[in-house]
Amino acid sequence: MRFEHVLVVGAGQMGGGIAQVVAASGRRVSLYDAAPGAVDRGLETMRKSLSRLAEKGGAPPDDVLARVEPAADLVAADLMIEAVVEDAAVKEDVFRRADAIFPSDAILASNTSSIPITSLAAATERPERVIGMHFFNPVPVLKLVEVIRGLETSDATADAIVALADDLGKTPAQARDFPGFVSNRILMPFINEAAYALMEGVAEPQAIDTIAKLGFAHPMGPLALADLIGLDTCVAIMEVLHDGLGDPKYAPCPLLRQYVHAGRLGRKSGRGFYVY
Repeated sequence: MRFEHVLVVGAGQMGGGIAQVVAASGRRVSLYDAAPGAVDRGLETMRKSLSRLAEKGGAPPDDVLARVEPAADLVAADLMIEAVVEDAAVKEDVFRRADAIFPSDAILASNTSSIPITSLAAATERPERVIGMHFFNPVPVLKLVEVIRGLETSDATADAIVALADDLGKTPAQARDFPGFVSNRILMPFINEAAYALMEGVAEPQAIDTIAKLGFAHPMGPLALADLIGLDTCVAIMEVLHDGLGDPKYAPCPLLRQYVHAGRLGRKSGRGFYVY
């Protein structure tokens, strides 16, 4: 399945990045976001990203952006990649609405980092054609796509999405539909423990991140990474892990919750563990 036309729902840092890499592969992209002005902001971010890549030999920005068309609502396509806020009710509504207008052979994918694919599939009449397609930020740079099969996802659907990830220049890795999948089941406790180390006065943020970067050969420390992801998103993922697995070790660190309540969400708000 070629997926000549892809609908990307959500024009934030993830959705915009996904739209960019899909358009760069030569496909037509419809980009929709319910928030006023979000698509325009997403397109501007894409232009800046493409301009940086063009300096390194990438395609001219106008050539890629010509394949991205703003959409005023959901539109039928060969594939939907949903990248809205990490809220199960919001995502289920998107899947329910898309299911009603998409062709019966179209695939509905979610970029969710923690919400069960099986629950999203249950909101549709095509559970065998629902799958997780979890990209990583920044999408144009990072190679991994975590492909998550729901309880009823068919082999044909999984094979088509793996082939698409390959065609986008990504490296697909398949996982089963358990809370947090693989990536966030490992990553979020790491970030959470770093937050506890800060809360308990073990070390300052810079020291915690330096130890992780140089000691573990990580490109970014856990607190800086949390700021990049968004502290509110980290808390939401930890809550899914905690609820889904029932283990207290997945409960969000109180300091993480406090920062979110204070509006310190990381890079997107200008302040998290660091000031931007």
